[in-house]
Amino acid sequence: MPQLVNKAAVAAAFGRAAPTYDSHAELQRISGGFLTDMLEGRRISTMLDAGCGTGWCSRVWRDKGCHVTALDLSAAMLNYAAQRESADCYLEGDIEAIALPDGQVDLAWSNLAVQWCSDLHSGLSELYRITRSGGCVAFTTLAANSLSELHTAWHAVDERSHANQFLSIEQIQQACEGWRCSLQIHEISQFYPSVMSAMHSLKGIGATHLHDGRKASLMTRQQLQKLSLAWPQKEGQFPLTWQLVCGVIERD
Repeated sequence: MPQLVNKAAVAAAFGRAAPTYDSHAELQRISGGFLTDMLEGRRISTMLDAGCGTGWCSRVWRDKGCHVTALDLSAAMLNYAAQRESADCYLEGDIEAIALPDGQVDLAWSNLAVQWCSDLHSGLSELYRITRSGGCVAFTTLAANSLSELHTAWHAVDERSHANQFLSIEQIQQACEGWRCSLQIHEISQFYPSVMSAMHSLKGIGATHLHDGRKASLMTRQQLQKLSLAWPQKEGQFPLTWQLVCGVIERD
């Protein structure tokens, strides 16, 4: 299950996306809403927002009266969050090596960030470690068959992988073994008027970094035409479909 992830390259990709991120982050807001619903009725006074990005989720929890620590791999994202006073304190670092003592927060929250971990169980273990007994870890991630339309379209152009392959549902379940965990699976489709607008949206949220380290190359006009013809359309729109997994782990 472990995969080699260039964390510096991931941080750089998301840092470049910081100014445009919120305008393209509809999926992040949807997934955050699903995860918040799973936590309804819990008393939470301290939380870590791991992979905080621009701090949108941090602000939501701070508005609820929580003391929020915002963690991100990208200094640029963290600065963006700090400029907006999204949290109470800020920590630049890796979810797989959190520089906090054990049992620090009621809630360790991570919305669409753990898919960038080299090892999902390692990342979740760190979130579990810094959570107090009686608290919980709440996370969302992406599963296999996400971006199926993108994969299908590129297959008509060349044999290279142009998007990351995510863990299967079974692998995500395995990463949670040994803990009391509830998982929900949602399929979410977003629709765009053109291939370019779909690709622009992916770039706007920093999702263009490839785990294998290759940089996405510029498309030629011929490639764009082939992509447009091969992309599975729906009522004249170009969909991007995500397999979203929401999980809550009880901290014993």
